[in-house]
Amino acid sequence: MFMLGYIVILAHSGGMKQSRRIDVVLLLVAAVWGSSYLAAKVATTAIPVLVVLFLRYGLAAAACVALIGLWSGEVFCTREERRVGALLGVTQAAVLVLETYGVAHTSAANAGLIISLTIVITPLMDVSGRQRRLPGAFFAAATVCVLGVGLLVSATGLHALRIGDILMLGAALVRAAHVALVGRLTSGRDVRPLQLTTVQTLVGAALFGVAASTQMPTLAHIDLRTWSVLIYLALFCSVFAFLAQTWAVQRTSASRASLLLGTEPIWAVAAGILLGREHLTAIATIGAVLVIAGTFWGQSIERAHRSSTGDGRISESVRPRAAQDA
Repeated sequence: MFMLGYIVILAHSGGMKQSRRIDVVLLLVAAVWGSSYLAAKVATTAIPVLVVLFLRYGLAAAACVALIGLWSGEVFCTREERRVGALLGVTQAAVLVLETYGVAHTSAANAGLIISLTIVITPLMDVSGRQRRLPGAFFAAATVCVLGVGLLVSATGLHALRIGDILMLGAALVRAAHVALVGRLTSGRDVRPLQLTTVQTLVGAALFGVAASTQMPTLAHIDLRTWSVLIYLALFCSVFAFLAQTWAVQRTSASRASLLLGTEPIWAVAAGILLGREHLTAIATIGAVLVIAGTFWGQSIERAHRSSTGDGRISESVRPRAAQDA
């Protein structure tokens, strides 16, 4: 965390070129998101999943409300922001339920790689509503990703999918639907990112507060290590990462942002191996390489397709977490 703070200070100081500063911030966001799977796994070994989600949402919501309060004269939330945020808050909560239960039953490296399939699933859902046909090469890239996941989850031999891997696949599908929904509900509407995220986190905190009500006594047994992980998930993997991403994407091209944020699964694997003492077999390593290569390939094809069709919006694959993992 001290290194994180140092990099942030350096990025905002005059000692680094603007372009390099933006790259560092985007890479930092990808690294923080990549580490979130290991952090969630650590937290869920100490307390129930629903309590983890309630605290993550609650702490993030408190931070967002405090940030809004820093701007005097700001309207807390408009009716449109409340309406859109409430709906997205429900779909966001569905993503995190699957994701957090999934990472509790698989490795952090597997979780980070499987969830990266969102990058190639999202354009398929987005295209279905916009009548835009993707080139055949995109489906080839998606096939590479599927093959990679197959090798990844069968690394110790052929067997039925483990529950954690199935849940992460479900999380990737629901996240893709959520991201497509974010694009449709926010495009052309006057909604502010911080206010929208605040509504979503308040909705999530309320939902998980009710769901975890019978497990609240476990709060008395949370140790300092678990609290530090929960604070990291809420403040760094959610609030900081979202705001830093917004700041950086506004100052660079969608292509560059997409490339740098797309390194998230690499950081997930690195965190799992270096910090979580996980390991990948030779087959799993090949699978991981295929997943990463397939997502980068598919991402570049989708980005080029948007440019050729005259769609100047930042691709949703650039911002899968923009209004999601707070």
